Amino acid sequence: MSDPKSITSPASDNVLERLLMVSGSSTLKGALDSLIQTAKTSEGRLDLAFKHIILPVLELCQSPHHCPSEHLSLAIRLLRNLCAGEATNQNLFIEHDGVRILSNAISSFGPMDAFENGTLHVVLQVLGNVSLAGEKHCQIIWFQFFPHEFGNIARFRSCKICDRLCMIIYVCLESWDERVCELLSGQGKQLLIDIMQTVAIAGFEESWVKLLVYRICIEKNYFHSVFNLLSDDKIHNLSPTNHFAANQAALMRVLAESVNDHVGEVAVSSEFSVVLFELLRKAVEIVNFGVVATLSALPTCSADADVLGYTLSILRDISACDCPTASNHDPVSVLVSAGIIKFLIDLLRDLEPPAVIRKATACNSDKDEAALQMQALKHCPYKGFRRDIVAILGNCSYRRTNVQDEVRDQDGVFLLLQQCVTDEENPYMREWGIWSLRNILDGNTKNQQLVAELELRQPVDTPEIHELGIKVEVDPHSGRPKLVNLTS
Repeated sequence: MSDPKSITSPASDNVLERLLMVSGSSTLKGALDSLIQTAKTSEGRLDLAFKHIILPVLELCQSPHHCPSEHLSLAIRLLRNLCAGEATNQNLFIEHDGVRILSNAISSFGPMDAFENGTLHVVLQVLGNVSLAGEKHCQIIWFQFFPHEFGNIARFRSCKICDRLCMIIYVCLESWDERVCELLSGQGKQLLIDIMQTVAIAGFEESWVKLLVYRICIEKNYFHSVFNLLSDDKIHNLSPTNHFAANQAALMRVLAESVNDHVGEVAVSSEFSVVLFELLRKAVEIVNFGVVATLSALPTCSADADVLGYTLSILRDISACDCPTASNHDPVSVLVSAGIIKFLIDLLRDLEPPAVIRKATACNSDKDEAALQMQALKHCPYKGFRRDIVAILGNCSYRRTNVQDEVRDQDGVFLLLQQCVTDEENPYMREWGIWSLRNILDGNTKNQQLVAELELRQPVDTPEIHELGIKVEVDPHSGRPKLVNLTS
């Protein structure tokens, strides 16, 4: 039987002996497999940290060109487990040049091979684990990998690679604001472009890209810069003839989801609110509202419609938050001052009415005349467009008398009354309509009186209303509408 130490291996005798002894194995592969399992538990990691087993593992990775790829891959997986929350191992990794060693390991495989065999993903997991140990560790990782190596990694259109990369960048930005500036200048720009390109093509599975975008765009207030950076033609002052890029739509999707994750607590700057409203104006100019087609929910196949939809989604969520920013300007006050109420009411008025209202109108008027009227109106560019407009109006009206009054002054009260219906093209339309109506009437005598004086000129009777178990009749004495159960 051969001596375990004489087994062919590029590792030095001392490295091999230590790994075999600690693992109780007779082969290098067996030793690495055993130690990987041991390092999966906190107790195992602590024991191996006490024995400084990370040092022979790093030495094994030190000469990647002379180490069989199988052993090198196992060694990197072991490093990942050893550095998962164990401070001693994380510190030893940094002190013994582990970041440079992993960089060389990627080069030894070749970036494409490292990607295809999964080693690149594991390397990023190691760096992610180490970055969590503190600023010193982040500094060394950033110095070694930014921008060139991060840039090379970002070119792979893989959501798993992108997720890990975003995690490392997110942690590195946490304690050093200057790194955000580096990311938005020079070669860092291409890194961001590649990340969003991957999101546009492959999507994302974890939350790291959302956290990264939230940190850059909301916490550090660089949304405008990032959005312009992602433009295909780099034209910042968009005209109606321009179109949004897929990367910009991807950014808005990620930002909308990240803001929604923080709804009720997100604090945005006045600048962000104004820029977002301006983006909404531009999107309304660019989107083609004349197309009649089967609607799909976000994301659609149109970058223009996606930017419009996700902008409305963000506006809906930031208008649901009452918390003021550091400058004591809450987003609703800023948006109202900028004219968003009139803009949205005009947009809603120019939009074809909900399907229930359209059918009721067609039943009670000349069909040719009704068809001509509908052709002149705008069509929803995605499923939920009308609902999002109504939701923003409702949120902005919450306990704000000035907004309630402006809705009335813009003849928007009856318009919002029309939105309190079920609409297949706008899920939860009825709920948002009722919420908005409640908010414009709450504590506002003039608005309440206006609604009380409304008279129903013609009965509204459609199959959709029948399905709700009610019908609408006109009270012969008052001339006002009333709801009546079908069973009564």
